[in-house]
Amino acid sequence: MRNMDASGMLEKCLMRCCRDLVSWTSMISGDVFEGNVSAAFELFNKMRLELEPNSVTLIVMLQGCYAFDVLIEGRQLHCYIIKNGLLVDVSVQNSILRMYSKLGCVKEVETFFIEIDKRDVISWNTLISFYSLRGDVEQLAERCNKMYSEVALSRETLTLLISGFAKIGNLVEGEKLHSFSIKSGLCDVILLASLMDFYAKCGKLRNSVQLFESIPCRSSITWNAMMSGYIQNGYFDDAINLFRQMKSAGVQLPAEILGSLVDACSHLGALQLGKEIHGYLIRSLFYTPEEENIQLGTSVLNMYIRCGSISLARVCFDRMSAKDKVTWTSMIEGYGIHGLAIEALQLFSQMMVERIIPNRVTFLGLLSACGHSGLIREGCDLFFSMKCILGIEPDLDHYTCMVDLLGRSGKLKEALAMIVRMVVVADSRIWGALLASCRVHGDRKIGEFAAQRLLEVEPDNVGYHTVLSNIQACVGKWDVVEEVRKIMHEKELRKTPGWSYIEEKGEELLFCIRRQIT
Repeated sequence: MRNMDASGMLEKCLMRCCRDLVSWTSMISGDVFEGNVSAAFELFNKMRLELEPNSVTLIVMLQGCYAFDVLIEGRQLHCYIIKNGLLVDVSVQNSILRMYSKLGCVKEVETFFIEIDKRDVISWNTLISFYSLRGDVEQLAERCNKMYSEVALSRETLTLLISGFAKIGNLVEGEKLHSFSIKSGLCDVILLASLMDFYAKCGKLRNSVQLFESIPCRSSITWNAMMSGYIQNGYFDDAINLFRQMKSAGVQLPAEILGSLVDACSHLGALQLGKEIHGYLIRSLFYTPEEENIQLGTSVLNMYIRCGSISLARVCFDRMSAKDKVTWTSMIEGYGIHGLAIEALQLFSQMMVERIIPNRVTFLGLLSACGHSGLIREGCDLFFSMKCILGIEPDLDHYTCMVDLLGRSGKLKEALAMIVRMVVVADSRIWGALLASCRVHGDRKIGEFAAQRLLEVEPDNVGYHTVLSNIQACVGKWDVVEEVRKIMHEKELRKTPGWSYIEEKGEELLFCIRRQIT
């Protein structure tokens, strides 16, 4: 309300004073900054009754069009610029191109780019950025080659191109640009960070490490690029070591990297390391925006859940001053993972009292919790209320939870009936849930039916072959067991080795479980 009053006062002041292009443009810019595009166009039309806009006014209007996603008005403005002969300014041309690229208009971008008579490096950068965001491999490589003949590549251009080739994993083109940047002397800190990110995304982490180690004075951007590379490639142990080096060097980590580090601890099951990072968060993120605090708080909450400390997770949950739907759902899901269905249901009731509307993921956590605790009636009630009261249509994940819930309780016929009646197409997960329950309860008939459907969907899944073999072994069908094992041998189906992370006397050990050599 205060902003609207201020805008009105400024407009009245404008009406009383000598109105020139600067004052009109300032008023229009204010409306665009406030996100009031309709008011900006209204002022623009009033201005045209007295003065013709200049390039600055037009650029401000075009910025408003792409910043607030108003394509129709943007096209109208483009037509006005052409009709009034205002398209001669290169800055205006580049702003039109940027508008169409930001609004995702492929045809308009390609057509208008060709129409620009004097393309400069900004024109090319806009086009390169557009194709990079779209992940268009062919166009990116083709435009890159054409660009060489028209303009000299700047650091910004190289950074855009390298980032684009990183997204699509084009190692050859990226290496060419790396060589060019060295020969041309354009390789600065930002470009080095982009190259480190490029090699990491292309699976060449060793190259990223070599670049990182070659930098004499590292900035936060290069530290963070190296950290991202380790995490993206699953080198969590190295990421943790780098985190400690960054702490010693006094480097401030951004929220995104800290969230990834917390996730790394979740993957490793490294509780002590997670606590260390949590302590760092408490000390260093006092003034972060509330939204980032919620996201990081939820990541820490999930870390404690995955590391087996549901009590610490609840402490984090209770201490969070602001919680969103994801936070509530994560805590409910955590109770389900730890077999605490009653606590999950109680928290769900509290969530409803707080008027936080649950989503499909919330119900997945609740149904899973009921399944692990054998709460059939509560699970069925939740499944009914999800659709009939809250209007959330169950998807395959919800049906899989229900089949698991019924199957764990021995209601295998009801579970099979649910699969047959559901409107979505069954996949390997739901048949796998039924098959696992058949093995537990020794139901060979339904188990064989589920196994047959399962192997039709995923014929090369070693786990499902193993479960089928075990079911047949339980009822003494050794000839069938031998046949299944033979198929597994012929298809060379083997289990993927697991890995473990152990904390012992302040040391961390990460190792892969492999077959013992005899």
